[in-house]
Amino acid sequence: MSTTKSHVIDDAVMNRFLVKVTVFSSGGSFLDGYVLSIIGVALVGLTTSLNLTTSDAAFIGAASLAGIFFGAIVGGRLTDAFGRRLMFLLDVSLIGIVSIACIFVEAPWQLIVLRFLIGFFIGADYPIATSLIVEFVPRKHRAIGMGIVSASWYLGATVAAFVGYLLYHVPNGWQWMFASSVIPCIALLIGRHDIPESPRWLAQRGRVEKARAVMKKVYGQEVDLEDEIPTTNLGFKQVFTHGYLGRIIFLGILILCQVVPMYAMYTFGPRIMASFGLAEGSLSILGETVVSLFFLIGSIPAMFWLNSLGRRPLLIGSLGLMAVGLLIPGIAPGAPIIVIIIAFGLYAFFSGGPGILQWLYPNELFPTEARATAVGVAIAISRIGVVASTYGLPLFLESYGIGPTMLIGAGLLLIALVMSIFMAPETRGMTLSEASSLHTKG
Repeated sequence: MSTTKSHVIDDAVMNRFLVKVTVFSSGGSFLDGYVLSIIGVALVGLTTSLNLTTSDAAFIGAASLAGIFFGAIVGGRLTDAFGRRLMFLLDVSLIGIVSIACIFVEAPWQLIVLRFLIGFFIGADYPIATSLIVEFVPRKHRAIGMGIVSASWYLGATVAAFVGYLLYHVPNGWQWMFASSVIPCIALLIGRHDIPESPRWLAQRGRVEKARAVMKKVYGQEVDLEDEIPTTNLGFKQVFTHGYLGRIIFLGILILCQVVPMYAMYTFGPRIMASFGLAEGSLSILGETVVSLFFLIGSIPAMFWLNSLGRRPLLIGSLGLMAVGLLIPGIAPGAPIIVIIIAFGLYAFFSGGPGILQWLYPNELFPTEARATAVGVAIAISRIGVVASTYGLPLFLESYGIGPTMLIGAGLLLIALVMSIFMAPETRGMTLSEASSLHTKG
């Protein structure tokens, strides 16, 4: 462990243990991307095995997102009230158990229930893991830490696409797809078991001696928490009062406009690719995999650009280019498939910056006593639209075609762009106390 002198955690030196905290906290995001994306591939085989109707597929696709809505709110509130560590281990265990149960379904309604439960536990992990990272990691590495969270989601989704492609021709391959998520669950439980409670949360709750013990273990003797003052646990109420209401509305709408097209792409990727002329079956899955790789690759430079260019400029520029990426197939759905893939690649690559900020902004803009709650509420607001759109997408696609579907996605991104021009704050280089202060613009 490093013993370099620092005044507060925000100015501490990054060490091996902090890398471990970041990696295994981000591992939950990998699992989320894997579990949520594998359903898009599994639906190809499920449709035949369970005789799914278009409505059944829509309900199955939306079920996990509805679960995330409730899980994010409940998980965020429990995390601020009882600490980060307890749910940090529990939610991963329950995701693994429910994933195994999915291989035994015999009717669509059973899968809908189980996917809702998976979404609930995934939603709970969002505020837990991201709060731990920003509360442990120094400010110089905060954007990179959240970048790893975002990249891990795309990595999990990309791996899910590859696994689905490999299992596509295996008899009852969809059952093996569901069961495969147990492997990352086990790996995460092993890696997370010795990660301690957040010292910021402990200090904020008045458990100063325990916080000091954690800091001694993680950072060394010279790091303290002079910027954390014990306060009354306002939690859920504080998110909607004390001047923070505007921030939570901005974040909820921003994340909604960003993730609605992304979740549609991952949940119904093979169908979307087939609509553009890429043959159904394994080739459509392969096309989705290529686009998923662009999502992953775009996250890597974005985590550094957030520090060099700043949060606000990267967000505004990226949203504009993402909108262009969806406008092209929306206006010209009959274009050659290579043009469609390039357009999707443009959209996916520049999703990196906004994808990181959906985790970074809510963690920076709210204080310790309400941080996880704010993450949960922002995610939940966004999932209201995502649930509706994921249910409606296959029905809309069937009725109106792929062009109008892509134009709606582009329209959402343009709404996010205009709102960001007027409301997006700049938090680059700030401590968590400075960024969460109501004096911070935005």
